[in-house]
Amino acid sequence: MSTTKVVLITILLGVSLALLTGIQLRAGRVLAALEQKALAEAAGVNVNTIRRLEAFGSSPIDANTATVRKVQSALEAAGVEFTNGDAPGVRLRKGS
Repeated sequence: MSTTKVVLITILLGVSLALLTGIQLRAGRVLAALEQKALAEAAGVNVNTIRRLEAFGSSPIDANTATVRKVQSALEAAGVEFTNGDAPGVRLRKGS
C-alpha cells in the first residue's frame, strides 16, 4: 500500500495514522526500549505481527489499519511521537 493510500484511508476513516514504515516502527520500539514481544503484548497483537510490520523496512506498511493503529497506540503510550513532515520520523516525547 502506498503512502498516498494510507493518507487517503486516514482521511476517509478519520483515523490519525502516523506510523507509516517498518523502519519507523523499529526506531520507535528501540527508543521506547521495548523488545518485539513486549510491544506485541502492549498492542494486543502476536509478536510475528511486529516482526512482519518491521520487515517492511523503508516501504509503507501494508497491513490492516486497525492493527497498525494498535501498534501505534502502544508506542505512543510508551512515550513515542511520530513525525511525518517531509519524511516519516519518530522521537521520544519530552519528559519520557
